[in-house]
Amino acid sequence: MRSDSVTVEVPAKINLALGVAPLGADSFHELITVFHAVSLFDTVTAKPGSDGVSLNIEGHGSETLPVDDSNLAVRAAKLLASHHGIDASVNLHIVKRIPISGGMAGGSADAAGTLIACDRLWETSTSREDLAALAAELGSDVTFSLHGGTALGSGRGEVLTSVITTGEYHWVIALAEGGLSTPHVYREFDRLQVARPSAALEVPTELLHALRAGDCVQLGSALSNDLEGAALSVMPALSKTLQVGLDLGAIGAMISGSGPTCVFLARSHDHSVNLAASLSGAGVCRSVRIASGPAVTSISHS
Repeated sequence: MRSDSVTVEVPAKINLALGVAPLGADSFHELITVFHAVSLFDTVTAKPGSDGVSLNIEGHGSETLPVDDSNLAVRAAKLLASHHGIDASVNLHIVKRIPISGGMAGGSADAAGTLIACDRLWETSTSREDLAALAAELGSDVTFSLHGGTALGSGRGEVLTSVITTGEYHWVIALAEGGLSTPHVYREFDRLQVARPSAALEVPTELLHALRAGDCVQLGSALSNDLEGAALSVMPALSKTLQVGLDLGAIGAMISGSGPTCVFLARSHDHSVNLAASLSGAGVCRSVRIASGPAVTSISHS
């Protein structure tokens, strides 16, 4: 029976490790990264439409987002419809909880959620392989947003291998005032010439061992992000945020992806609550969130 609506909760991502090679001849950077989905979710709801793709967005900063073909969710719906040779008719509603321009793949999560929701709503029964291929057309992070959990990414980040993890990891997420453009951070990365040759990109073995063992202290010491220097160059105030979090007892700290969101690893849920309260009172960020990982996507019908 065809659903009246399909709702998908899609988690944010952080990069536990992010290695970036120099800009290639194809104008892209080769990556090797460990994606980790955390329990900060955007909600995508798809309902039957009669005239193309319509999009409504709510949540902090949503008024700054486009609702036309330049929005990744709209493109996702149209790409899926084109793949199946059907008309793209759907009303999309997105509730934003993942920071906008925060380096946590909020737009990619919305696109992945749209692919899943429209596939269920239109009953197109797209295979996992085809959904992943469509996601890769939209962007590297979209592929992981379909996957969820924890995964090793290579190529441009779209080639994924599941990573074995033990236990749950607790994070405090510090949201900055304003956002950072991913292309801007990459341009600064190129300007600083801090990239390593592609041959030097290595699988972060220590970090993968920590995840397999469930050792949060080892994980905290193994966090890495090649884009962090570029993000700090563009937004120097983030250095203070990171240092304050460590001074307050975080066992690991880093900028998420291209920033400006900072993430801090805690020893436990209780530790994350106390760390979040202290960080909030320190005045070094706009607001804080508590999350855990690995998280997964959930789907509901009505």
